[in-house]
Formats: sequence, structure tokens, C-alpha cells
Amino acid sequence: MKAFVAGATGQTGRRIVKQLLNRGVEVRALVRDEVKAREILPEGVEVVTGDVLQAQTLKDALKGCTVVFCATGAKPSIDPTQPYLVDFEGTKNLVNAAKAEGVEQFVLVTSLCVSKLLHPLNLFWGILVWKKWAEEYLQRSGLSYTIVRPGGLKNDDNDHQIVMKGMDSIFDGSIPREKVAQVCIESCFDVQAKNKILEIVASTDAEQKSMADLFAAIA
Repeated sequence: MKAFVAGATGQTGRRIVKQLLNRGVEVRALVRDEVKAREILPEGVEVVTGDVLQAQTLKDALKGCTVVFCATGAKPSIDPTQPYLVDFEGTKNLVNAAKAEGVEQFVLVTSLCVSKLLHPLNLFWGILVWKKWAEEYLQRSGLSYTIVRPGGLKNDDNDHQIVMKGMDSIFDGSIPREKVAQVCIESCFDVQAKNKILEIVASTDAEQKSMADLFAAIA
């Protein structure tokens, strides 16, 4: 396996990079600012400069990679085009490049409640709408995929258990980014996670289950 991580310097992406390296997986990180990335990312990661909004930068960047992790996301902005560009157009460009390169698995991180049009997050220029469109584009692409929809993201890890359900089943809750990264990575090693949408939160009340059992329970 050789992993390609888009959004690698983000809070979730950097955790994906670190956990992949800890498992001995070769990692290539797509970044816009190489100097900044070198300060953030651990040693051992290959850094390539590019941008999901510039499709021409993705072809060479993906060469030789077998798995893509997309942890990009629009940041709060007064620019109403950002969610559309980053969460939809950028993901679409990455999906197209991955398909052209013959990537074996595409893991996309989106959000809970992407199907709820009237959700308050859509006040941020329809961000959940564009994430849903990105999901649908990936599903139609013909690539093998896993779509991970986490609840509210927390930077600090905890000992809560992961709760995992199928699409449009969980509508509130939170989860540490470390656990999101874990789910993303484990999905590439288990065929039971292929071509599924996984909604995840963490809870003190949940029964402890193996990742394999969590994946197997999703239809």
C-alpha cells in the first residue's frame, strides 16, 4: 500500500498521516505550502506541492499511490464559493485523478447530517449540500470507496467507544479526530468496509467492539 493524503496538514489529515506511518505505510501528502507542511507533518512522509482545485497538479502527485484519503474541507469564510469549490469541485478533481491513476480505494471524510438540507451548518454557504454532492460523485465514479461521516470533531482523544451506523442514522454526537483517522485507515484493510457509508461518533455508553465487527454490522 502507498497512501495519498489530501488535506494532510489539517487537524484530521495530519492524524491520518501519523497513524499510517505508525503502521509502516508509505505516505505521500498533498500540500499547498511545503515549508508549513514540513513544520507540521512527521518525518518520513513524502511531501508534494499541489492543490485539489488545480486538477493539473494531481496527475503526477498521485502516481504510484494505491489508496487515497481525502480529508479536505472548506474553512469558515465570507466567500460563498469556498464550500462549493473545496468540498465539491476539489473532491471531484481528486476522484477523477484517482480513477485515472487506477487507485484501489478512496476514503472520503465528510460529516454527519449531509442529507439534512435545513441543518444549521448549511447556513455556511450550503457546506453539507456540497459534501453530499461530493459523496454522490464518488459513488458514481466506479472507484472502490469508503465514506466516513463523523460527528462533531474533537482534537483531544478519549477512551470512549466508537459507535458506527449506516447512512442517515446518527444526527448528533461527537468523536475525537484520532478515532476518525483510525476508522479511515482500518477501512482500507477490511473488505467489509468497502463501498459503504459509515456514520461515527464516540460514546461512554457504547459496547466495545472490534473494528471488524463494526464494519460488518453496516449493510
